[in-house]
Formats: sequence, C-alpha cells, structure tokens
Amino acid sequence: MNWRAIWTIYKHEMSRTRRTLAQSVVSPVISTCLYFVVFGSAIGSRITEIEGVSYGAFIVPGMIMLSLRPLSVTNASFGIYFPKFTGTIYELLSAPISFIEIVIGYVGAAATKSTCLALIMLATAHLFVPLEILHPFWMLLFMVLTATTFSLLGFIIGIWAINFEQLQIIPLLVITPLAFLGGTFYSITMLPPTWQTVSLFNPVVYLVSGFRWSFYEISDVSVGVSLGMIAVFLGTCLIVVWYIFKTGYRLKS
Repeated sequence: MNWRAIWTIYKHEMSRTRRTLAQSVVSPVISTCLYFVVFGSAIGSRITEIEGVSYGAFIVPGMIMLSLRPLSVTNASFGIYFPKFTGTIYELLSAPISFIEIVIGYVGAAATKSTCLALIMLATAHLFVPLEILHPFWMLLFMVLTATTFSLLGFIIGIWAINFEQLQIIPLLVITPLAFLGGTFYSITMLPPTWQTVSLFNPVVYLVSGFRWSFYEISDVSVGVSLGMIAVFLGTCLIVVWYIFKTGYRLKS
C-alpha cells in the first residue's frame, strides 16, 4: 500500500476545505439554526413528543443525516470530477498507484470533511435542545459508515458525470426526495399502514432509524437491519468502483 500517495491525495483534497473554511463551517451552522426555527418551533409547538422524546430532540439525528448524505456526495463528486475536467486525471492514472489508493485518498477526504461538518451541526443542535447520546460509539459508527458510503456514491457520480449539470442530477432528483421521505423529521409509525410499507423500500429509512437509535434507543426498524442495509449499499458501491477502474469507464476517454 502506497501510503505516501494516499496521504498526498488526501492532503490535497483537505486543503480545498481550508481555503473555504468560513463558508464550510458557517453554512451547516446556519442551516441547523433554520431547521430548528422552522421544524423545531413551528411544528414542535404542535407535536410535543414522539415516543417519549421531545420533537426538537427527535429531529436532530434525521437533520444531521439529511445534511451528511449530500455533503458526502458533493465533496467526493467534485473532488474527482475536477481532475477529469482539467485533464489531470491522466497523470493520476499513469502514476504508480492502484485504484484502491486513489479511492481511499478521495473518499477518505470527502468522508472526513462531511463527518466533521456533521459533528459541528451536532454541537450546534445541542445549543437548542438537550441531547442524550445513549450509544456514542454506535452514533460515530453510523455517521462514519454513512459518510463513507455516500462519499463512494459521490465518487461514482463524479466519474459518471460529463458536465456540471449531471453532477447535481442524482443528489437533487434522487437523494434529496428520498431523504425527506425517509423519516428524517417524523417516525414512519405515524404514517398509515400502506405508506409505512412503502417507506420500507426507501433505503434512507434504515440509515436514519439506526442513527436515531444510537441517540434514544428508538427506531422504526431493527438496528441489525439498519447495519445490514448500510453494508449492502457500501458493498454495491465498492463493486461499481472496481468495475469502473477495471474497464476504464469514462476515465480513459
């Protein structure tokens, strides 16, 4: 394993964040405040508790996941798309490093950035509502696994995209709708039986449910199923990335 190559890619990607540090930090803080103003105050005044947890505290895990997923996708997709756009991707491909090292560098940096921002959002949320994290290890595990998985997805999107518009298609038309319909701000048990069944086909439900369990030990599906779904998604993304580098799909042309 060429750790120097991994560190070089990782450091280069992280340096882009340092150049826009204020924007990177201020944006999630403002969005967190707005979520609490709109959902915590407006809706929270009508829904006081869900399964014994105040509504303001209940939405925190979903709110963090709502931001963590698109941040991971965006960081990774732009990170690999720009070398394609500028043509420097050919220098990377001709260097004596394997595709595993390339993926670890780009995906690792994207996951690190989105995880740090998610932790900043968590700290900001704590200013609005009292939070109790019953299982901090599992909370961090779900956060890191989700960030890594969606960073891999973003890496795939960045290679697939041939222009800046395509970079936004899947996050806007697929990930965002699934996030809002995946129990981010509510429990799917509040839905009619038919819609509860439909919601179980939404993979985001399992991510949010497992993450919320790590806070309050309440979930819409079992924790084992949540971890299993993340593992399946992660494995699928790894297979797709392996196929891309094996065939050179949209890398050698």
